[in-house]
Formats: sequence, structure tokens, C-alpha cells
Amino acid sequence: MVRLDSDQQSRPSGTDAFNALAVVPNRMDFDAPAPSDGRLPAETRIGRAALRVADLNETTAFYRDVVGLAVLDRDGGDRPTAVLGVDGTTLLVLEEEPDRPERARTDAGLFHTAFRVPSRAALGEALARVRDRWRLDGASDHLVSEALYLDDPEGNGVEIYRDRPREEWPVDDDGTVRMATEPLDVEGVTGAAGGSDDGPADRVPPGTDVGHMHLEVTSLSAFEAVYVDGFGFEVGMTGPNVRFVAAGGYHHHLGANTWRGRTTPAAGRGLAWFEVVVPDAAALEALRERLDEAAVGGDVEFTVDERDEGIAVTDADGIEVRVRTP
Repeated sequence: MVRLDSDQQSRPSGTDAFNALAVVPNRMDFDAPAPSDGRLPAETRIGRAALRVADLNETTAFYRDVVGLAVLDRDGGDRPTAVLGVDGTTLLVLEEEPDRPERARTDAGLFHTAFRVPSRAALGEALARVRDRWRLDGASDHLVSEALYLDDPEGNGVEIYRDRPREEWPVDDDGTVRMATEPLDVEGVTGAAGGSDDGPADRVPPGTDVGHMHLEVTSLSAFEAVYVDGFGFEVGMTGPNVRFVAAGGYHHHLGANTWRGRTTPAAGRGLAWFEVVVPDAAALEALRERLDEAAVGGDVEFTVDERDEGIAVTDADGIEVRVRTP
């Protein structure tokens, strides 16, 4: 394990790019939208995420010991998997595929999976685990949230963050939720954890979930064609190289950027799929209809397949999104 200095706050390259952007916010209302208006319901959220990895044991140990997830299940069959989560709820599935090539430098795919903890104290415990057992790549205050950034052993990006109460989010006169990238108050976050002679807490607390997913894409216009026109997410903050979209006035459920100039669809190891969870069957059917309309009326190619739990959408970059109800 690699220890870091207590004042280390270097940011990953993606965060540096976000900080340097002239970001233009779009209006995102706090009022819950009705499903019939072409937008996703406010109750929409991110569900499980899955990664294809080369070394299941090493990667499982990272998400258990550093991120703080519990191992809920292991399958050592022909395609070994590990299921991790919190309080019996699955958040992450790891699929071992050592023969699949590693992700190429040009491939679209994952920027980071963002695990949201329920309190500043829980974020402080996460920071203590990272300091004790791994290495920190970045730490930022985004006004709406406080966040830690690191990579797993196979280079998959990870964010661990806590939201400030929504009533504390800065909002412009036009209703825009304002975000920024500022240095994290590391001492304050550390102090919130309280400290223990026994070392950091081994597990994140109940209430932890996957708050958002951030993707690296080949085209932001193609991203919008699928996730805004098709899914019904609302556009939040935008810039020349980044889009944030969400449902129900959240700061973002999905991020997409072109900072590293990805030019080819996802193909190697890394992100296998992630879930968007809608509140009920009516919302799922409305989403199906929007996707059908977007496929007929647009120039961006994507596929929609039926699954037992709902549908699977494979976007223009080969990224699979599974949509289901709770």
C-alpha cells in the first residue's frame, strides 16, 4: 500500500480540465418534473455498475479495503465474479476477464464511478482509509459536494463524495445550480470523522450508493442525442468539452467529457455496464417511447434490447446502460 502526505491535494487530469473550463450553466429546475413532459421523473437514480477486470482478487480487495464496500457474493465459475455493496444492497459487480484486452488509449468508456456517502463524517473515514491503504489523486470542493479522487489497481477512476444539503447548493437567479472546483478542506473532512485508535472504519455506512457515473465519450452531441433526447435527462452545466445531465434538479447523474480525445468505441476491460433506475413501469415505458422516437428522428445510432428486468441501451460509444425499475 502507498501512503500519502496529509496535505496532498493534487487533482487528476480530468478535474484539472474541468477547473480550467469556461463552464456555461443551463437552467435545471428544482421542481420535480412530470414524466409526461419528456423528462425523466425526479426519483430517477443510478443503480449498480459493473467492471471487467483482469485480476479479480486484487480489484475486489481494493473496493473492499479502500472504498469500504462489503463483499456480498463471490462466484468462482467459468466467469468469476465478485459482488460488492452496502447493507445487503449491490452497488458494484466485478467480472474477471483476463483474456479481454486492456482498454486502448483511444477507447471511450469510464472516467469514474462515483460512490456517494451519506455524511461528511463518512467522507472523512473514506479519506482515512485512502491515506492508510492507498494513494489519493485528487480532493476537491465542488460547492454542492466534497469529493475524493483515486484510481483502482487497473486504472478505473473512482470518486468518493458527499453532497451538501440541497438547500445549501448555490443557485443563480435563473435557477441554475452553480458548481466549481476548489481545494477541499482536508482538515475539516478529517476532523468530521472523529478519529479512532483502532484506525479508519472498514466499511462505508448504510445509505451509501452510486451517486453518478462519469463517462469518456467520442462525441458530446452523440451523448446528448442518446441521454437527453432519448433518455430524457436534463442538461445542467456544459462546456466545450463536458456535459452534465440529471433528473429532478440533481447536480448530475451522468457526466461526459472529451478531455482525452477518445475516438473509438469502448471495447476492452473497464466499464461493462451501469444502471439507470426509474421509479415505475410507466416511467420505463415512457423512456422506451422516447428512445424509439430518438432512434427514428436522429442521426446517432444506438440499440435497445429487452431484458427480464427492463431494457439495455448500447449507446453510440458501445457503452451499455441497463434500465430497470426498483
